[in-house]
Amino acid sequence: MTYKDSGVDIKAGEEMVESIKGVVKDTHGPEVLSNIGGFGGFFRPDLGSYKKPVFVSSVDGVGTKLIVAFKAGKYDTVGQDLVNHCVNDIAVCGAKPLFFLDYFSTGKLEQHVGVDVVKGFAKACKENGVALIGGETAEMPDIYDEGEFDLAGTIVGIVDEDEVIDGSDIKKGDVLLGFKSSGLHTNGYSLARKVLFSKYKVENYVEDLGSTVGDELLKVHRSYLSLITELKTLKGVNGFSHITGGGIVGNTKRILPEGLKLDINWESWKRPPVYDLIKEIGNVPEEDMQATFNLGIGLIAVVFEDEVETVTKKARELGEEVYKVGKVK
Repeated sequence: MTYKDSGVDIKAGEEMVESIKGVVKDTHGPEVLSNIGGFGGFFRPDLGSYKKPVFVSSVDGVGTKLIVAFKAGKYDTVGQDLVNHCVNDIAVCGAKPLFFLDYFSTGKLEQHVGVDVVKGFAKACKENGVALIGGETAEMPDIYDEGEFDLAGTIVGIVDEDEVIDGSDIKKGDVLLGFKSSGLHTNGYSLARKVLFSKYKVENYVEDLGSTVGDELLKVHRSYLSLITELKTLKGVNGFSHITGGGIVGNTKRILPEGLKLDINWESWKRPPVYDLIKEIGNVPEEDMQATFNLGIGLIAVVFEDEVETVTKKARELGEEVYKVGKVK
């Protein structure tokens, strides 16, 4: 019996690495000293403009959104989801993302699937100015069912210690400005799938959504990097929260100083139709909706009340719709 007989095809893995080298290299700038295939990725940061440089990192996955990708047979968006999610997580801390590492594991490697996923990584990395400097492709028979895989990613960025955004300047009376999500992003899919697939198939067109169920659920998680980069330079922007698992309250309270809490006006923006559909079909309690989904708001900026008009004007110049979604109490 050979390794291939047991379910692991080393040659297929090597062929995949060779086939993606071009798209990966396209994300590299002069800071990257290696191409993929080595034991480690080499990145030489330019620290000249930093007084006290601090590296900021985050790791995440795509969750059960992957099951929607399996059902739809569409694999080029989940890689983008993962990169953008990780980028947002460090951007809200004030960091500039530098490089990304991926982990792709599957039961049996199907080269076209792996290539599509990596192309998604590379697309989002290029859009965010991030280098894709390495990763791992693992073939693990008997762990995954046929056609299944899992993803994880790690982002590393940099910020000057004096420019770290941690919410410590937030005070009573600050205003919460909300910015649109592009959909469910990468959270709440266990509930969304259980509800929507109880009535629809992934290919079903739903009038209320204006798309198929699959297309709605596979909308790419937005990157807020360019927006955050502009807004963080403005006076009175005291914090950002990336709305992921736990919803608006669960995430935004993470950056509040002790003794403060949130007063959210849940009627201050119009929820996208997918949330109304999930609530109605599943008879989901409003409390669960608020704690599970972003409900159409993917990023919140916590702003000093006297600076709201200035921040709002800047955001609108950048093409953003801005909602006053609440206050700090």
